[in-house]
Amino acid sequence: MINIQAPKGTKDVVPSESYKWHYIENTMREMCALYGANELRTPIIEHTELFLRGVGDTTDIVQKEMYTFEDKGGRSITLKPEGTAGMVRAFLENRLFNEPMPQKLYYLNSPTFRYEKPQAGRLREHHQFGIEIVGSYAPETDAEVILLALSLFGKLGVKDLMLHINSIGCPECRKEYNAALKEYLSGYLNEMCETCRARFDKNPMRIIDCKEPRCREIVKNAPRTIDFLCDNCRKHFEGVKSCLDAAGAEYVIDPDIVRGLDYYTGTVFEVISNRIGAQGAVCAGGRYNGLIEELGGPSIPAVGFGMGMERLLAVMETNEVEFPKPPEMTVYFAANGDAPRMKAFALAQKLREAGVSAEFDHMERSFKAQFKYANKLGAKFTVALGDEELERGAVKVKCMADGEETEVELDRLAEWFRE
Repeated sequence: MINIQAPKGTKDVVPSESYKWHYIENTMREMCALYGANELRTPIIEHTELFLRGVGDTTDIVQKEMYTFEDKGGRSITLKPEGTAGMVRAFLENRLFNEPMPQKLYYLNSPTFRYEKPQAGRLREHHQFGIEIVGSYAPETDAEVILLALSLFGKLGVKDLMLHINSIGCPECRKEYNAALKEYLSGYLNEMCETCRARFDKNPMRIIDCKEPRCREIVKNAPRTIDFLCDNCRKHFEGVKSCLDAAGAEYVIDPDIVRGLDYYTGTVFEVISNRIGAQGAVCAGGRYNGLIEELGGPSIPAVGFGMGMERLLAVMETNEVEFPKPPEMTVYFAANGDAPRMKAFALAQKLREAGVSAEFDHMERSFKAQFKYANKLGAKFTVALGDEELERGAVKVKCMADGEETEVELDRLAEWFRE
């Protein structure tokens, strides 16, 4: 028997739900325009090496969650597990570094794939919105990215959020931190999970991000990055906080945030909702000053975030946000007879070409049933067409809100609706 169910961890978006996505997407585009950001679209697949080098081969994403396969040419290909690495690859390949800086880029409704247990708001195929600002070291840039996210949540009516920020330092101050962390963890090596034991020498900070209960218990008293910042990193983090203070943004300093991707340096942040259980982060990001150079480009700083759209939708629903209803049909033509039916078909097309939404009966319903269907569509106007209307070349246009009828010549119908 053919399996015609959607694969586990994927979900259809049916018409009764898709209008909510349209509203969110349109609001995101409007917000990005306010901040001067432009859309960059990248492929759904990339060469696996991009994520090994960019995301990091000791991360959970690379070790456990990527959908990787070999294509017919023997190349290792991966379905995109996150948005930033692909954006940077596109930035380099299209030589956008030759454009004036900073470059403000966003991606929207981008399919993202991770093989993990499906959770509320996080499916194996989910969709992300993200923004990257490339080219500036200034702490104002970090703050602007954060404020864009907070402004978007406010515009969408999402409440009960808290901004958590931290700094994980640069490669220089990270050396001292890693040494202190390894010293602390060395007494617990035999108690940690196999993955974390493998990370101990190569990338001990990844252990802080482990989800295994015993590892989480071990790292509760481990050293924190914020206590090992060099002067430049500390000054930058203080600058980010000053910018957020100047904008009136509330935040908490959370030294437990290290983010699950190796490319982050300096500022990292999460926006947390208390309405969706344990998976409370609805937006997360930070600065990644070394990623562009790591992928073969010039030394250019960058900062950005990613936001899961399914999780955002779940938070909006728990906030009981009222979504604007989708546009209703403007006019429905009800036809009684073969010749009127053909005329209704032609008139509907003429109105559509004039920019007026129109519909007629496709199902050969009775004349009475056509009016019931018009009500289900929410048509603002109905037009009844029969032989009599064709003979006199005019119809009565009925406004469904108040029942008022207006006689309009058939040849002027499109013009009348435009007016």
